[in-house]
Amino acid sequence: MSKTLKKPFPVFHSDEEAEHFVDTADLSEYDFSGFRPVHYEFRKKDASLNMKLPAQLAEEGKAKARAAGIPFSRYIRLLLEADIKRKRSIAL
Repeated sequence: MSKTLKKPFPVFHSDEEAEHFVDTADLSEYDFSGFRPVHYEFRKKDASLNMKLPAQLAEEGKAKARAAGIPFSRYIRLLLEADIKRKRSIAL
């Protein structure tokens, strides 16, 4: 039994090219394995935070943010949001 190889997605140089492709192509022929979810931030941020961190902690956090493909400030905000959503508190 052989697997049918799916086509890679073409590279688009404009939104119009991408829209035309989606309107006309049979998407079942294409490989979606390289896709990943994308989240957009629509809520206005009306508060800011300024903090001092040890240099090593800041560098390690920035490295993790880069690995995740997001800005450092968003990475820190996501950590804070995740902790607030958890049922238990951090023991300080």
